[in-house]
Amino acid sequence: MRLLILALLLGGCINTASVDTEPFITAETYVGLHERRHREYLKRLVGVDPVHTEWCAAFVNAILEIDGIPGSESVSDYPLTARSFLSWGEPVIREEIQRGDVVIFPRGRESWQGHVGFYIETTYENEKEQWVILGGNQDNTVSYATFDPKRALGIRRYKVKLYGMDTQ
Repeated sequence: MRLLILALLLGGCINTASVDTEPFITAETYVGLHERRHREYLKRLVGVDPVHTEWCAAFVNAILEIDGIPGSESVSDYPLTARSFLSWGEPVIREEIQRGDVVIFPRGRESWQGHVGFYIETTYENEKEQWVILGGNQDNTVSYATFDPKRALGIRRYKVKLYGMDTQ
């Protein structure tokens, strides 16, 4: 909100596409979409066939694009890989994670494989800490799933740039 007020005071000389955007809120509107039952819709949304392509990174990139935020294609030649987000935005330490941060996890047996989604909250299952992640291609759907935070490869956050100053 303070960025919006500052933008108004500065006469609108700010990139308002990235002011007060909350990609996880946009992502929530797609919860329940299934890669087979909603295949054509997801194809249009993420730009790949979700039945034949791992689409978690494509989903995060699509949501960021909807909210006017550059996706991992702005920093990687391989934006369809979850690990492309390891170079995106600014790093966040685990103790400072916030709702909406992008979290990257390993997946599969190959070093390039991974999973990416939006952090929602921390829960405890049987006294074990778990992060709730909202993402695509979680059990073939857009859904909430829990992940062990110790397995996170990285946490990233988009920073709004305002006249050479970084803000979060």
